[in-house]
Amino acid sequence: MAVFRAFQALRPQPSMAEKIAALPYDVVSRKEAEKIGEENPYSFLHVDRAEIDLGMETDLYAPEVYEKARENLIKMEEQGLLKMDESPCYYIYELTRKNKTQTGIVGCASIDDYQEGIIKKHELTREEKEKDRIRHVDTCDANTGPIYLTCRYTETLNTVIKKWKETQEAVYDFTAEDGVIHRVWVICEEEVLQKIQKEFSGISSLYIADGHHRAASAVKVGLKRREENPGYTGEEEFNYFLSVVFPHEELTILPYNRVVKDLNGLGERAFLGSLKFNFEVMLMPGFPCKPVEKHCMGMYLVGEWYHLKAWEDVYAGKDVVGQLDVSILQERVLSPVLGIKDPRTDDRIRFVGGIRKMTELQEMVDETGGVAFVMYPTSMEDLMQIADEGRLMPPKSTWFEPKLRSGLFIHKLS
Repeated sequence: MAVFRAFQALRPQPSMAEKIAALPYDVVSRKEAEKIGEENPYSFLHVDRAEIDLGMETDLYAPEVYEKARENLIKMEEQGLLKMDESPCYYIYELTRKNKTQTGIVGCASIDDYQEGIIKKHELTREEKEKDRIRHVDTCDANTGPIYLTCRYTETLNTVIKKWKETQEAVYDFTAEDGVIHRVWVICEEEVLQKIQKEFSGISSLYIADGHHRAASAVKVGLKRREENPGYTGEEEFNYFLSVVFPHEELTILPYNRVVKDLNGLGERAFLGSLKFNFEVMLMPGFPCKPVEKHCMGMYLVGEWYHLKAWEDVYAGKDVVGQLDVSILQERVLSPVLGIKDPRTDDRIRFVGGIRKMTELQEMVDETGGVAFVMYPTSMEDLMQIADEGRLMPPKSTWFEPKLRSGLFIHKLS
């Protein structure tokens, strides 16, 4: 059963929350991060992407980047921008995007639960990205960005959240530049804290929705700290990592689209001909094609949009992973036709979150002469079933929106 406990968050003073809160480090480019940092000296990207303070020539993984992150975090605390709560708390984190609201509980998950499979994964991680966040967490001595978890909430948890929001005042309430409304409440009453912890102890599984690299890195730092402290009791903060747990039915998954730089030496007609063995291919003149059901996808090629619908024998009888549209695309097009054998390492393919406009995909393709595929979103039910079965999705199968902001909650490891 899941361990999810309260903690003393290092967090912004209410008047600074909007200025400090930042998008996750891995959804902004270096150029975007640098621009944000120049315009906002309080942005938490000065911690999560500290290279922005060292110049564009600085290696992203240079030791001084991690030291600068630590220095900036300490400075924010010393200047009073961030302050630690006096006792362990849970935090309610509500995000509203396009009139749809999701509300989760912020706390700390257990590295043992991750190791034992109570916290379930659905993606592989890349070693170089893990190493980066391991060094960042270890040097900063803190989890600076929450892991995005989900589960099947109990009625009691839903009731506790609803009642607290109705009877207490939010400590943060602001609208970010992307239009997402962020609201936070602090739960510090002992009776309520115990009730929440008890409810989580009855939940059999937590699922990583987003943040596989951050989770793996946080766990490895915790294990490293155990080796360095052989007399550890299990109660030390390094045994836990910062997380937000949302009810699965409130989450929104957008598609994770694919753009390939070239056609692997094929001409337009030959490439289109290769698709007809596995898809019904229909030209959609005049407007972008966005799929509206499973086993369909849009495609942009040489200035035209097409609708692809997989023939039934392509997916009939397949297991839940084999029926994913990202699996069909990989097995029937990307690998055999376009030569993308390992999408995790091949630099000819780009993954573009569904938050991006279709015109951006067109521009990418027009620039290189390749092809773009617009996917139908993976469902939460498929994600949870795959995780329950101990299976893995192809890389970049889900894009969750809205993104959690970093800097609103920091979990110090010592």
